[in-house]
Amino acid sequence: MQRRTLGTDLDVSAMGLGCMGMSEFYGPRDDDASLRVLAEAVERGIDLLDTADMYGPTITRR
Repeated sequence: MQRRTLGTDLDVSAMGLGCMGMSEFYGPRDDDASLRVLAEAVERGIDLLDTADMYGPTITRR
């Protein structure tokens, strides 16, 4: 896995995992499935986990 430096000294995987779908924002969450996905990502060398509840410059209301 390629690595990148964020800022001056934070070393992270070049590929990240967006975790917003693991919360209630896209319907019912499945904690067991989410934990399996996280474990697989870490096993593959991904350690950049984006846990923001919202992405992008604006919030769209439904």
